[in-house]
Amino acid sequence: MDRDRIDTVRHAARLSVAPMMDWTDRHCRAFHRVLSRQTLLYTEMVTAPALVRGGAHHLLEFGEAEHPVALQLGGSDPEELAEAARIGTERGYDEINLNCGCPSDRVQSGTFGAVLMTEPARVAECVAAMRAAVDVEVTVKCRIGVDEQDPETVLPDFIARVRDAGVRRISIHARKAWLQGLSPKENRDVPPLDYPLVVRMKKAFPDLHLSVNGGVADLDAAELFLAHGLDGVMIGRAAYQRSWDILGQADERIFGAEASPCAAPEEAARAMRPYLAQHLEADGKLGQVTRHMLGLFAGRPGARAWRRVLSDGSTARGEAGLSVYDTALDAALGERAAA
Repeated sequence: MDRDRIDTVRHAARLSVAPMMDWTDRHCRAFHRVLSRQTLLYTEMVTAPALVRGGAHHLLEFGEAEHPVALQLGGSDPEELAEAARIGTERGYDEINLNCGCPSDRVQSGTFGAVLMTEPARVAECVAAMRAAVDVEVTVKCRIGVDEQDPETVLPDFIARVRDAGVRRISIHARKAWLQGLSPKENRDVPPLDYPLVVRMKKAFPDLHLSVNGGVADLDAAELFLAHGLDGVMIGRAAYQRSWDILGQADERIFGAEASPCAAPEEAARAMRPYLAQHLEADGKLGQVTRHMLGLFAGRPGARAWRRVLSDGSTARGEAGLSVYDTALDAALGERAAA
């Protein structure tokens, strides 16, 4: 194991952006890295069968600037997961994470995601195989339970099993997943949050690095969780939808940096321009990147103009170029000046 690399990623895990399907792709991560140099970033979930049997290695593309960056895998076959983890490590990922929390029907039918909360022995076998195959840290993201399970009993047993298999870092979404009766979207909001249970798990497993996930809306809440002894906080939708409020302040507030990489949202927008230019030169579409940036000015004067110009420009006929991006920034600053 590369001890220095593991220590670097664990430090970054003090704050992380949750893996989110259709959101945390490489363009999203490139943008988030402009805002925060230190926050740990995750891929969307990539299934082990897609890599091992489907040869979908294009799903692993990322830029060097994204480090530290973790690959989240979905699967339930130890050998297949071990091979997928090896492929991911060869591509340069700093961590391999096993998804034991996604509640979608597609994930359930493949016997992975949140349904694995019902099979802790299998999870332990999977992570043991993955750890034997790679020299980076293997971690787990889970729920507190599923359906009629009692989280007070299920969660500590689950944690103990994966710990005994060698896992030392776990992110816990502080909600149950209801695999029967709730949609994936409803599973993000309807089941009640049980943050105290996650805090108790840290007290019960002081040797483990535990992060809390689910419903964390701002850095004030993140700082409070850290003050209560948790090792990390994982933020999903808030980091995506209000990227400046979360990631633009994270390096100073969470990691103690002297200054943020960008002093203001417009500075972050300008810092992304070279990336956009390179993407367009490679025949990419403007909207493939800017769709992740619509929340940059959220809650501030200029937000409406920024979103409107980028959204209209990305859906208009013809190929939107940097002129649309520049117009969006000018419109945002103009709206702010008039406020």
